[in-house]
This record gives sequence, structure tokens and C-alpha cells, in this order.
Amino acid sequence: MNDMDKNNQTSVSEFLLLGLSGYPKTEIIYFVIVLVMYLVILTGNGVLIIAGIFDSHLHTPMYFFLGNLSFLDICYTTSSVPSTLVSLISKKRNISFSGCAVQMFFGFAMGSTECLLLGMMAFDRYVAICNPLRYSIIMSKEVYVSMASASWFSGSINSVVQTSLAMRLPFCGNNVINHFTCEVLAVLKLACADISLNIITMVISNMAFLVLPLLVIFFSYLFILHTILRMNSATGRRKAFSTCSAHLTVVVIFYGTIFSMYAKPKSQDLTGEDKFQTSDKIISLFYGVVTPMLNPIIYSLRNKDVKAAVKYILKQKYIP
Repeated sequence: MNDMDKNNQTSVSEFLLLGLSGYPKTEIIYFVIVLVMYLVILTGNGVLIIAGIFDSHLHTPMYFFLGNLSFLDICYTTSSVPSTLVSLISKKRNISFSGCAVQMFFGFAMGSTECLLLGMMAFDRYVAICNPLRYSIIMSKEVYVSMASASWFSGSINSVVQTSLAMRLPFCGNNVINHFTCEVLAVLKLACADISLNIITMVISNMAFLVLPLLVIFFSYLFILHTILRMNSATGRRKAFSTCSAHLTVVVIFYGTIFSMYAKPKSQDLTGEDKFQTSDKIISLFYGVVTPMLNPIIYSLRNKDVKAAVKYILKQKYIP
């Protein structure tokens, strides 16, 4: 390879995000929808965080994890939604190389951390229902704070590895990303080098951050279901189910969207000239915006403690 080829490979200083560039009328509709959703995300998750801090009734492991989940959703959407809104309304679709790396880092870090947090929330529900007498001992403050910290640390390390491996690749002049954001699969399509190492590390990452937490969730609820079915009181069964329903709903939405995006074969997307289908982009947008918006709504509607805390805070704020 001569010097000119090497220079061409490293000449990409920014990327162009296509989004829905082929559908100008649809872009305006999506701008309004995404903007409203983003405001709901900031408001809903912000209220949950404030409620968890100031209401002593919510100073429990479950609500501590929920507060982390809300903060995570705010960070994740803030790393990508503002730039998406700008591109939809102003047609400014370029993003710098470093900006793309930052966006990819936050996407990986927040996604990985959320998988682990959902798994730990399932374990928390398992201990609360299957071992209620030992709950305060097993899920002490030191334990659940350490669990959350480990989730954030592991997610960040995974993101550093994946982002570094992706952004170190040479790009041969083609800087058009057929996506709303710097999604890793879309970026890898532009690389003019072997991406086998990237694929291997992503498979390992998916096993550690997707499959393992899902197994924890599955077996936790398997034991929970076994315990609930053995309860003699119908009231006790309903109460136990109600404490798990919100978490289960979030898990189904979160994992269902992820598997919709990544479960199908992507070999053509990575090695050929095939473009991301519009449906892939819409599903990705659903994962990036709708899921964080639904989390506080689901937990607020299905949890009496959260609803009471939110009403109390709003009353204190708006009624002198």
C-alpha cells in the first residue's frame, strides 16, 4: 500500500448522518414527535430521580436502581437526541469524528449498564419475594450501591473497548452513515480493513451484557413465580405480582427492541453494499427514544409509592 492510499484511509475527519434524508415531509413529523418524547424523558425521569432523593419511603434498593435507570436514560438520550433534532430541522447532518466517538461511547456504555441494572433489579425482586426475612441483610445499602457501581463501571469499560476498536479502523473516504446516530454496525460498514476482531469482541460483549443479565432475569422470575404460586393468600399473590409487573414490562420492551434490531443476520450490512432498511432505523429510534420515555410512565402508573411521592413533590412545589 503506497503513502497516498494510507493518507486516503485516514482523511475522514467527520461523518454524514443520513437519517431519513429521503423523506423530507416525514422528517418534520419526526422532529415534532422526537422533541415531545425527549421533553417527556427529561421531565419524567427527572421527577423520578427527585422523588427518589427527597422521599424517605423510596430509600430502598428497588428505587435506588430505578433512580440509576432514570439518570441513565437521561444521559443516553442527551448524547444523541439533540444532534438528531438539529439534523431533522436544519439539514445539518455532519458530525465530527470525535463527536461520533463520544456518541458511540455513550450508546454502548448506557446500553450495557442498563442491561446489568435490569438484571440486578430482577435479583432484588427475587430476594424481596423469595427471602423476605433476609432481604435487609442481603440487600444492604453497601451491597446495592456496590452492585450499581459495578454496573456503571463494567458498562463504561465495555464501551471504551468497543469504541476504541471501532474508531481506530481506517476509513477510505466514504463518510456517509446511513443512520440517525453513530451506530456501531453502520460505522463498521465504512471501514476498509478487517473487522473480525470487532465482531468477536461484540459477540463476547453481547454474551456478557445481554445474555447473562437475561438469564439472571429469567431464573429470578422463575423462582419468584414458584414462590408466588405457593402462597395461600390471594392478596399476597396480587401484591407480589404488582411489585414485579413494572420491571417485567420494562424488560420486555427493552430486550424486545434490542433483539428486533440485532437478532437478525447482519453479515450483508457489514460486508456488502446493502443499506440499512428504513424499518431498521425506525426500530433503532424506538429503542433510543420511546423506551426511555416509557420507563418512568410504566413505573409511575404501576407503583403506588412512586405515584404518592410524585404527587407530594408536585404539591410542595406548586402549592404555597
